[in-house]
Amino acid sequence: MKAKTAVTLGLRVAILTLLLFALLSMDFVRLRVTESAWTARLALLIVSFLDILVLSYPILRSRWTGWRLVAATFLVLYGVMTFLSQIETVVFLQYLVEIVPAEQIPGLFLNGAITAAIFSPLAVLIHGRMREVKEEQQPDQRLVMSWTRWLWKLILVAVSYLVIYICFGMFVFLPLAGEAGQEYYADLQLPVWILPFQLLRGLIWAALALPVIRMMKGRWWEAGLAVSLLFSVLMGALLLVPTEFMPDAVRFAHLVEVSSSNFLFGWIVALALALPSRTAA
Repeated sequence: MKAKTAVTLGLRVAILTLLLFALLSMDFVRLRVTESAWTARLALLIVSFLDILVLSYPILRSRWTGWRLVAATFLVLYGVMTFLSQIETVVFLQYLVEIVPAEQIPGLFLNGAITAAIFSPLAVLIHGRMREVKEEQQPDQRLVMSWTRWLWKLILVAVSYLVIYICFGMFVFLPLAGEAGQEYYADLQLPVWILPFQLLRGLIWAALALPVIRMMKGRWWEAGLAVSLLFSVLMGALLLVPTEFMPDAVRFAHLVEVSSSNFLFGWIVALALALPSRTAA
């Protein structure tokens, strides 16, 4: 990479980091700066920087441009950072109501949507990918397969997510959290439908990976790396920010658990969906 190109890229990353930091600091529902943003400014700035790094990679390596790329960026950003990170809170809300006030949940979803809607076109624009260009002429065989192959691969992905969710919870989170985790979740009783729910989450994760796999240039492993980093960092980095709802020991344990498990799961999704099959044309 030439020095001029490196400097330009660095400036773009810095600008986008500050923009995302400002957006994450805002409570758009009540139109004010969130209290947590002021009490944890450095942590939120680090989160913004890490998010920009993993978002910039697929944007710069994408075959897509313009509003198609904007839509894909919005889908991944909102889907991982807000929807999938908060949907579990909604499901367990009856058990966690004393920890997470129910009235704050709709605001979290709305703020996430507004942040992603504002940031996605700015990210594509600042990285110089807004102008529409034709896709490469060489046909892309990724995600082109029979419905039977789709079926068994999606089942594999969903079951893999369930196994990872259980194993990392038992063998990573619980040992790291220790007594703090047991006390924090003392009143939590998992519902009987928790396993089907996690299978569904696995399919939602896979759906978010599809546009990334489809749009990425290069070999299949580049798409796999992009998916793994997006899954791991966009959700895990949020746990770097201190919150009044979660003790530091529990937050740190979840940080390690979520980041490592999502990174592994991202590669499993890529292996299942992006790795070329021998029967591919």
